[in-house]
Amino acid sequence: MKVLGGLLQEDTAGDPTGRRRLWTGKRLRQIAGELRQWDIVVSPNTVARLLDHLGYALHANSKSISTAHPDRDLQFQCLSRQKRRFVRRGRPVISVDTKKKELVGNFKNAGRVWSLESTPVKDHDFRSQALSMANPYGIFDLLANEGSVFVGTSHDTPEFAASNVAQWWRLIGRRNYADAAQLLILADSGGSNGARVRAWKYALQERVVDRFDLEVTVCHYPTGASKWNPIEHRLFSEISKHWAGQPLDTYDTLLRLIRETKTQTGLTVRSWLVPKHFAT
Repeated sequence: MKVLGGLLQEDTAGDPTGRRRLWTGKRLRQIAGELRQWDIVVSPNTVARLLDHLGYALHANSKSISTAHPDRDLQFQCLSRQKRRFVRRGRPVISVDTKKKELVGNFKNAGRVWSLESTPVKDHDFRSQALSMANPYGIFDLLANEGSVFVGTSHDTPEFAASNVAQWWRLIGRRNYADAAQLLILADSGGSNGARVRAWKYALQERVVDRFDLEVTVCHYPTGASKWNPIEHRLFSEISKHWAGQPLDTYDTLLRLIRETKTQTGLTVRSWLVPKHFAT
């Protein structure tokens, strides 16, 4: 053990506070080879057990370092106050975002499904071999626990985002909230509906506020805090779990899998195809 510890001394890293375990950049076969120079013959598996005894462990990178903003708590308190105010009065609150773009075609989709045999798919995900690219724009109604996904076939632009909000209000929102004169939108700070995107604000004014005589309030989550946006963990994650392991070979398949997404807490999802071209 002393010889092994000495070999690792110059190639060891760890937490200076001592609260986490140590690690080394050397490979098991490399360490076993160096031990043979000391007439110690062991297998790589034995080296792994010895490393564990010395306090070493096999790690992956951990995304745990973040830049804290001094006003972060105040930002979230403001968001919480707005949500509580709208919910208390029965006014609509929606969370919006664009899901990861998806290649439409017979491509591998991460995950597994129960089946008699695996589904053959293309061995490479080349954009040139795809039927098209899908841009799923999601709208999650917090009060109704209901999701709406508008699948675009061109570009994820501010006009595309605002048009989907307008379409949601026309088809669903004004029916579920017939007496509402106000709407709260929760969004990320970046992307097509970002906090600094003037085209998004202009399109909302033109397509939602003016057209439906609706007062719209938009609250943006701070940079790096998008995982707290409700749509991420209450809608998008459930869709990803439902279609895992199933190739999104056509738009019909993609729309169907989105519509089939449900949870035990009562989540239901609608989906539409948006074939309109949105210029960048």
